[in-house]
Amino acid sequence: MMPLTHIRVVLVRPRGAANVGAVARAMKNMGLRDLVLVQPAQMKSFWVKAMAAHAEDVLHSVRQTDSISAAVADCGLVIGTTCRGGLYREAAESPRVAAQRMVAAAAANRVALLFGPEDHGLSNDDLKACHQLVAIPADPAYPSLNLAQAVMVCCYELHLAAAGEPEMTRELAPADHVDLMFQKLQAAFRSIGFLHPDNPDHIMYAFRRFLGRAQLEVRDVNILLGLARQIAWFGDGGHAVMARAVHGPRAAERG
Repeated sequence: MMPLTHIRVVLVRPRGAANVGAVARAMKNMGLRDLVLVQPAQMKSFWVKAMAAHAEDVLHSVRQTDSISAAVADCGLVIGTTCRGGLYREAAESPRVAAQRMVAAAAANRVALLFGPEDHGLSNDDLKACHQLVAIPADPAYPSLNLAQAVMVCCYELHLAAAGEPEMTRELAPADHVDLMFQKLQAAFRSIGFLHPDNPDHIMYAFRRFLGRAQLEVRDVNILLGLARQIAWFGDGGHAVMARAVHGPRAAERG
């Protein structure tokens, strides 16, 4: 069960004290201990402790951050949860499918599992921090689960996956390094007019989706950072430098 100690549950802007306590209890039931709260609302400690039951140790080690990026900066794999549809969420997998990958990654990396606020879940902007998405299969007539219920379902699948045969593991690039890569790629794409100026996120979500599935290592990210630098150089006038080098000054002027 060792990989479960490397899996972090991140509650983004949680509002209910009882839910936070119930989440801590669900985590301990399934062998997880690392809980982080991002911009939590003011909560009455009585309800947090009451609903946590015998999971006080999880509560004692809980941390709070001001941003998702700070909560997942050291994680090699970041999984977001969603119950909504839409273009940016259509690639979501079930927790049972994703759990195998998460446990394998957790053998050599920190892994984060993000849950959004109780009323509407993770926003599209929140999803930018995620490498992949999961959605819990439910009746389409009412697919929204209580926060603690959703955490329990996902933690249960992780518990089962951890009890199975271990898969080959590799060290992944930390989330803050990956996020820097996406920032540089977006700036580079802008420089050559590849992104629509009014909605650059449309294409960038696609890049985040398929590169997230690849589970990038540090070397992969460094190669893509180099690619971003070269694209940005070309877009900022490098094409003229190349034309002069190959065809002479007049060819660059004609270009």
